[in-house]
Amino acid sequence: MVDTLIEPRPAHESASGESGALLRVENLSKHYPIRRGVLSRVVGHVKAVDGVSFEVKRGETLGLVGESGCGKTTLARAILRLTEVTGGEVYFDNIPVLSLKPNEMRSLRKRMQVVFQDPYGSLNPRLTVGSMIAEAVKIHKLAQGDAVRARVAELLDRVGIPAEHMSRYPHEFSGGQRQRIGIARALAVSPDLIIADEPVSALDMSIQAQIINLLKDLQDALGLTYLFIAHDLGVVEYISDRVAVMYLGEIVETARAEQLYATPKHPYTQALLSARPSMDPRKRTHEAPIQGDPPNPIDPPSGCRFRTRCPFAEEVCGRAEPLLADTGRQEVACHMHVAGSGHSQASRRGAVAA
Repeated sequence: MVDTLIEPRPAHESASGESGALLRVENLSKHYPIRRGVLSRVVGHVKAVDGVSFEVKRGETLGLVGESGCGKTTLARAILRLTEVTGGEVYFDNIPVLSLKPNEMRSLRKRMQVVFQDPYGSLNPRLTVGSMIAEAVKIHKLAQGDAVRARVAELLDRVGIPAEHMSRYPHEFSGGQRQRIGIARALAVSPDLIIADEPVSALDMSIQAQIINLLKDLQDALGLTYLFIAHDLGVVEYISDRVAVMYLGEIVETARAEQLYATPKHPYTQALLSARPSMDPRKRTHEAPIQGDPPNPIDPPSGCRFRTRCPFAEEVCGRAEPLLADTGRQEVACHMHVAGSGHSQASRRGAVAA
């Protein structure tokens, strides 16, 4: 293997030499208009992502969890500018991503890559594996001539695919192998950040473990930073340094993984964790699961969006929307957990009609 082609980056160091957050999302929103009638008038909006803020430090893995339809994938696409946002800003290494011109964005894209959920649909069936990986290398002018083939061979070797298979097509590989190829393609441009959007949900359990371990090994070797999106709480607990819980377009709790799993604060987080299956009878819970279905994102509930399914909801929950508040070891958007304010006097965006 040619060790000089992919250079590991120190996890604590930025392009400017400063430490801190590599990715910072501030009040990001994505609302999809609903059009009706002959004139296609806008009659409402689907609030897929609504005022989300968080940061990902260099070299860490932030796990993003939540029910299907809560806005996780839309958030990932908005960060990468694969879809235009309604409001807010994304800072990558202190660069305002959403304000960049197309030519400026092109140079930044090689530092931000994505691994998609579907290993079958994310690879071009008409290109060989080597051609797909080499394409990114050539576009960003990272190598020329024989060096391109050497780089492709090294990338495949890093993800556990024999280099001699670079002339094969995607249909000749299994699902796990295809996801390894997708990871190699993301690594081709030596990124700093990889957004993994449900990268193991379409794979068998045994293969999931192999891919997760591969991602951890690559992070250690190359100093990568991950935003890891999943709905499997066990996978997120294993790979993540910190976890953010998303519900109906908003972040409702963030904490270090071990803290969040040991003492979840938000009722939604508690319900998610109580629903996990366990083979150990001592760890099984008899708590009631989440009641009802998620509300319509076109017309979410006033105040706290979880209140219609929350067993602890009170009058204030329908009147005011709670903000993420620091409770000491984690941040939680719940009126019950605002220090020194009581359940009826929580931090809020402002009074909302119940």
